Amino acid sequence: MEKQQSAAAAEKDGQRSYRLHNATVPARPLEPALYLVATPIGNLADITLRALETIAGADVLACEDTRVTRVLLDRYGIVNRPFAYHEHNAAEAGPRLIAALAEGKSVALVSDAGTPLVSDPGYRLAQHAIEAGYRVVPIPGPSAPLAALVGSGLPSDAFLFAGFLPVKDKARRDRLAEVAAVPATLLFFESPHRIAATVAAAAEVLGEDRKAAVCRELTKAFEEFRRGTLRELKAFYDEGASVKGEIVLVIGPPQARPAPEEADVDALLKALARDMPMGKAATEAARRTGLTRKELYDRLLHLKDGNES
Repeated sequence: MEKQQSAAAAEKDGQRSYRLHNATVPARPLEPALYLVATPIGNLADITLRALETIAGADVLACEDTRVTRVLLDRYGIVNRPFAYHEHNAAEAGPRLIAALAEGKSVALVSDAGTPLVSDPGYRLAQHAIEAGYRVVPIPGPSAPLAALVGSGLPSDAFLFAGFLPVKDKARRDRLAEVAAVPATLLFFESPHRIAATVAAAAEVLGEDRKAAVCRELTKAFEEFRRGTLRELKAFYDEGASVKGEIVLVIGPPQARPAPEEADVDALLKALARDMPMGKAATEAARRTGLTRKELYDRLLHLKDGNES
């Protein structure tokens, strides 16, 4: 109670502050700008000193959910009233934040967890601020995709973060086929009730021998890295394993393979097209050859036109 009162008194006197190791630290005034502040993805101790100072010192603090952000503020004794900015009120709240920048105020944007603009509407606010000529300052810190990548044991020299996969099975498989040949480790956000279906689709589209990791509840008490081939992960989730918490699915890059002969590709496409629709035939051929689905689909169209002429 005494700590809260001292922080409140500092706020009343116009002195912003935050608490660190039981000491009250004054926050320096911020220059007018939009600050994009990364916050912990689970463990509140992962907050950076610069993030604390920015959140405490901002004239306006915008966040996805004020209740979630309040937990962080209370943990570090920050007296700053959060302003809700999320996908459902962005059309109304966004202009108000831009107006604050126009008044020469500093605006800090935080997400519920991790780095703002990654799978949230913050990018629209950043775009508007840049278009209006205001500074946009990133305050780096925790990131679920990067934590999953470095903990997965899979190659990290090149990677592609692809957000959430589509919910519907066909769209999900089509999206996986589009990125199948990308020479990089793939990262996806996924929900607990869809992870089994997603792993099964990935095994079918990308190949069962491709290495992967299901990274769950990162930085939290029940953090888990389940590593293996897509075949092994599919078998695990097929057994009806109970899954909870937030998930990042990491899939290793495709194995290098010799370029197939054109005649062999044509023969494969013709054989597949006899038993399935052209789109599905191209997807299956992409999985088997390592060529892109678009390239194979165009090739199949050419073969079809040649047979009809």
